[in-house]
Amino acid sequence: MLVLLAVNVFWALNVVVSKIAVDDLALPPLFYAALRSALVVLALAPLLGRVPENLPRVLAIGLAISGGSFALLFVGLQSASPSAAGIVGLAGAPLTVLFAILFLKEQVRWRRALGIALTFVGVAIAIGSPSGLESGWGLGFVFASSVIGALGSVFFKRLSIGAVTMQAWAGLASVIVLLPLSFALESGQGAALAASPLAVAGCVAFAGLVVSVGAHSSYYRILRQHDANLVAPFTLLTPLLTIGFGAWLTGDPIGWPLLGGAALAMLGVAIIVLRPSRALFKPLLVRPRL
Repeated sequence: MLVLLAVNVFWALNVVVSKIAVDDLALPPLFYAALRSALVVLALAPLLGRVPENLPRVLAIGLAISGGSFALLFVGLQSASPSAAGIVGLAGAPLTVLFAILFLKEQVRWRRALGIALTFVGVAIAIGSPSGLESGWGLGFVFASSVIGALGSVFFKRLSIGAVTMQAWAGLASVIVLLPLSFALESGQGAALAASPLAVAGCVAFAGLVVSVGAHSSYYRILRQHDANLVAPFTLLTPLLTIGFGAWLTGDPIGWPLLGGAALAMLGVAIIVLRPSRALFKPLLVRPRL
């Protein structure tokens, strides 16, 4: 439980640290996502020694649940507050179920349907809160990040590859796509690095090593030892901690609409997570990004 608490703290802090990186430090978001992925590849390079079956599909799905969804999140965080982004990110769970209905013929009864409805209502309330309204267009990219992550989570179920090994291949796919895309669409990479090299290095190291390699690996190690129904609900601490860290570190406006929306969305996700499912990989149901 202490390890799970630490993992949730790191996940929540990652949203705030990423906000600082792409907003305060003016680091281009695609470039930041590529640097994070490159560090993951370096740390997990030994896992790339064996090429998995159906490599193109592994790379495509890995891009969706790693660099692709993170890149959209980082673009959104240029204007969105960490608190509002953390709540909108909860939409990943109902989106995953909806995509599973479409692609995997998942059966949904009234309880999970209620959970899906509550989550979307809660997210809508959070978007209409003061913090959400101040976030502007950024929350659209955060929601798009959840859509891409949810799609990847659904198809991950069909791969015969471990979650940590998938991180390595997902990081490689992300670097291959995002680095050239950054230099084609963005500018100011060198200026941002030169202006605050230590701060940038700290943000990238935290996102790549502490969060992606350390926290995610610990999460999946615990999942191998315990039932997913016991472990996965602990991830609902992340949005609560994100709201707290956002208010403390970046001065997010916190009010009853945001807290009420968060409560509804978290109740909906809890219902979704606790209902049985054979078609979905529950750890990625609640954590649609690697």
